[in-house]
Amino acid sequence: MEKAEQAPAPVLIGALAPLSDPGWAEAGRHLLAGLELAVEEVNADGGVRGSPLELAVRDTAADPARAVAAVDDLAGLGVAALAGEYHSVVARAVAARADALGLPFLCSSAVLDALTEQPAEHVARLAPAQSRGWRTYADLLLAAGHRHVTVAREPSAYWTAGTRILHDHLTAHGGGVTALELPALTPADVCDALAAGRSTALLLLLGHPEPAVSVVKAVRGDRRLTGLLIGAPAGQPEFASWVRLLGGDGAGVPFLRYLPERLGPLGSRVEQALRLRLDAEPSFVAFEGYDTGLVLAHLLRSHGADPAAIAASWPRIAVEGSRGEMRFTRTAETGVWQWTHPPVQVVDRDPAAPARFRVLHTG
Repeated sequence: MEKAEQAPAPVLIGALAPLSDPGWAEAGRHLLAGLELAVEEVNADGGVRGSPLELAVRDTAADPARAVAAVDDLAGLGVAALAGEYHSVVARAVAARADALGLPFLCSSAVLDALTEQPAEHVARLAPAQSRGWRTYADLLLAAGHRHVTVAREPSAYWTAGTRILHDHLTAHGGGVTALELPALTPADVCDALAAGRSTALLLLLGHPEPAVSVVKAVRGDRRLTGLLIGAPAGQPEFASWVRLLGGDGAGVPFLRYLPERLGPLGSRVEQALRLRLDAEPSFVAFEGYDTGLVLAHLLRSHGADPAAIAASWPRIAVEGSRGEMRFTRTAETGVWQWTHPPVQVVDRDPAAPARFRVLHTG
């Protein structure tokens, strides 16, 4: 009797995303949907050297310690690489641990410039560095006449870094930044401070849904602050929950997202597939997840699961993704292999139709 042919073992990728509170679970679901779509398409096209690609998913819940434990767990399972993560402070912990283990990590969405404390050969990133995106955002503020702004922020290395970028850029043009610290201040306190100051814009460096939603409602309902611009550079208005919770109050709030002005044929096809998978408009985070899967599949097909070979190939690859061609270079500011030219937009939701986005500025 002939022995049945054994199916090839899958090639594992460890997928890290915030899928529960206090993480931004909506962003995590979009990130994972993009990764899953890419893996399905890779497998439909023959997989990786005849083996199926498979995701081993771990919920980081925006907790760096939990994420590091997940990296150790995934390394023990024999994953070929790590992918994903949305929160910058979590991605920073993942990057440090992955590089120490010699495990390739392609960060999908986190933007904090200093993703690692020292140059990391095994770490690469698709999202643009925070300094690039937030300077682009500051350019929009300046062009619209907003030189003096207030930030309402929670304690976080990410929010602190964002404040510094905005401060440096605006003060160079004769402006300035005032910081209001939450949770020490209530939304009503924020309104009082804004009414007493000279800022023409309030930027939400706050978690979503709370306290960001409560601050927006308080400001929109305060007659003293009529005409004040509300901005959210970190992208809170990108997701459907923003409109569901705020309605028209959530429109006209500029934010950063990382999509081109027009999607090409691949991007348009991916957009349709993601919309069906999510039963919602796909965010830029979903596209980041998809493109992460494409890059890792390319590397695994070329080099197998050899971490050293993958790490050596970051600067030599060119992969056509849903948002353009992806190439990686080393930057002094980040210490990791960075997609050279990811698209950057500042957009808002149209007050006349909050489900529709308006592109305000590109950088």
